[in-house]
Amino acid sequence: MPTNRLSIFIRQEWFLAISLLSCLAFFIFGPTLQNDFDRPLWLATIFIWLFAVVLGSALAVVRHAELLAELVGEPYGTLILTLSVTSIEVMSIAAVMMHGDNNPTLARDTLFAVAMIILNGMVGLSLLLGAWRHREQQYNLQGANAYLGVIIPLAVFSLVMPDFTISTQGPTLSISQQIFLVGISVGLYAAFLALQIHRHRAYFILQEEAKGVVYTATHARPRGPLFHAFFLVAYIAPVVFLAEQLALPVDYLIETLHIPAAVGGVIMAILVATPEAIGAVRAALANQLQRSINIFLGSVLSTIGLTVPAIVLISRFTGRGIELGLQHTDLMMLLLTLTVSLVTFSSGRTNILQGVVHLVLFFAYLFLIVQN
Repeated sequence: MPTNRLSIFIRQEWFLAISLLSCLAFFIFGPTLQNDFDRPLWLATIFIWLFAVVLGSALAVVRHAELLAELVGEPYGTLILTLSVTSIEVMSIAAVMMHGDNNPTLARDTLFAVAMIILNGMVGLSLLLGAWRHREQQYNLQGANAYLGVIIPLAVFSLVMPDFTISTQGPTLSISQQIFLVGISVGLYAAFLALQIHRHRAYFILQEEAKGVVYTATHARPRGPLFHAFFLVAYIAPVVFLAEQLALPVDYLIETLHIPAAVGGVIMAILVATPEAIGAVRAALANQLQRSINIFLGSVLSTIGLTVPAIVLISRFTGRGIELGLQHTDLMMLLLTLTVSLVTFSSGRTNILQGVVHLVLFFAYLFLIVQN
């Protein structure tokens, strides 16, 4: 039934038209639409419009990535998901960095916000809801340890070490130190991928999954790898342009209205983390905690391992300085989160208490943004 298939296709992919029409509107009428930001209602309208379309596109990317995951299996499916969302993050940060006045802390604030939202908010919600429904859940301890074994040194090198180097003033790195950071970030991430995909693939699945128990993330039926790969790219493409447009109201909020600079990082982080958070919580509720862990720990790892090198290179090519080192309460929150994560993922089982602890840390992060 061609007509029936067409109607199903339209119901599933209608948001692509919204995304493309938004791109067309801002391409033709951009200067007019991006004017009069001194009118709060208009500023809110443009911001909500762009934020909603970028977020909707990101959710569609995750949908197609999850359907691809059903076709290719783990850990390849989760890898496709995390790399897709990381590309959106890099494009969004780069767009904001290259507009308006130089904001050297934006990349750092975004990386930190992503880490806090995922390692505390997403982990806490997944563990809490999963344990509430299933009392106690299991995961592959070797896989979680592999993730954390790479996340911790990368987080320290990227967000802590710049505070203690003495070759430059402030929480910054010299050119040679930035080159070294890019090298170890890419190298460690590549080594992890080799372990995840080839040598120790079993670390990232449970025995039940290996026997053929597959988590279905969506009610839609997969159509074929090429179909979903095409639409995954089709939904990512408008994000490049729309993220550039979103940079203007975000820039106005930070530079003109003088809201805390960290809020800009939180806005970017929400765009990145929300789609993956939905997938992680769904997996935990379906008693597939291993997939949930693959999503949120894989997301943090790709964010630090790939976004940091990309932002450093963008900074060098555009001549815009960046500050990577966290300061004061942010530094302590990161170290506390990494320590608690080590404790949480040390037994192979999770419960409600662990979810509550991570959510408390997440609310503490939000509180300290305004009461630093």
